[in-house]
Amino acid sequence: MATAEMWFDPLCPWAWLTSRWLLEVEQVRDVQVRFHVMSLALLAEARAGRSEPSERQTRDGWGPVRVAIATDLSHGGKAVRDLYTALGTLIHKERAPINRDLFALALTRSGLPHTLANAAETTFYDEAVRVSHHAGMDPVGGEVGTPVIHLRGAAGELVAFFGPVVTPHPRNEAAGRLWDAVALAAGTDGFFELKRIRTRAPIFD
Repeated sequence: MATAEMWFDPLCPWAWLTSRWLLEVEQVRDVQVRFHVMSLALLAEARAGRSEPSERQTRDGWGPVRVAIATDLSHGGKAVRDLYTALGTLIHKERAPINRDLFALALTRSGLPHTLANAAETTFYDEAVRVSHHAGMDPVGGEVGTPVIHLRGAAGELVAFFGPVVTPHPRNEAAGRLWDAVALAAGTDGFFELKRIRTRAPIFD
């Protein structure tokens, strides 16, 4: 079974759509998905002087990733997966305000202790966020955002790439076909980029 490791920030709508696509891929291909935390706030910090971070990144960015990494450290990857689904649903589909009430509700929906919401207000977990962030982002390079996916090539080598960015996310066999294409392209030696300008906003259906 192949493993697809995806790095996400709960605030990113494009990462959310890619994550939903990967869950569809699990149903039609021999692939297991694991989710890890990265941070848009850290990306903005690294790019200081080149572009200004958005208000949302500076105001709201740390809380969700702190709660996610605290969950990972105390309850493991399955809990992070469930929490990401709950957070993403609240943030992107229900348009809930980013605050402690949102975190507590997402944790409750995930069957996790709502007290993990306290992590949003402390810097205690920031180093763990940085470690997870760099584990995902460094193999890809500093000029990309999220989503980032890691997988293993035919010879066991690490293949790390940004994307795919897609809306709405494919379902059923269409999800599988996109996976086949992405895995083939990403695993091709010397292949670096395939891109076009986005002409749609994220569609959450």
